[in-house]
Amino acid sequence: MCVSDRAQISRVLLSYLFENTAASDTLEGIVEWWFLDRQLRQETAAVKQVLDDFVAAKLILESEAGDGRVHYRINRRKQKQIRALLEGRDA
Repeated sequence: MCVSDRAQISRVLLSYLFENTAASDTLEGIVEWWFLDRQLRQETAAVKQVLDDFVAAKLILESEAGDGRVHYRINRRKQKQIRALLEGRDA
């Protein structure tokens, strides 16, 4: 195990326990739930940032549903630009 991996694992473990003082689990539970939970939250934040960037560029449109949740969909008017981005060329 690389030193940086060990340091990251240490931070994740301590921060999880600090935020959840009643937490207790087995090795398998810690790996499956604690680390998965942290990773999913980080990935969710990263996906939100990408969505925000696409919305700002008007490649994706957002709308609020009746339940208050935001839904995202492609901006069909930007299909040429999106295709160019997917193909790795300038629009």
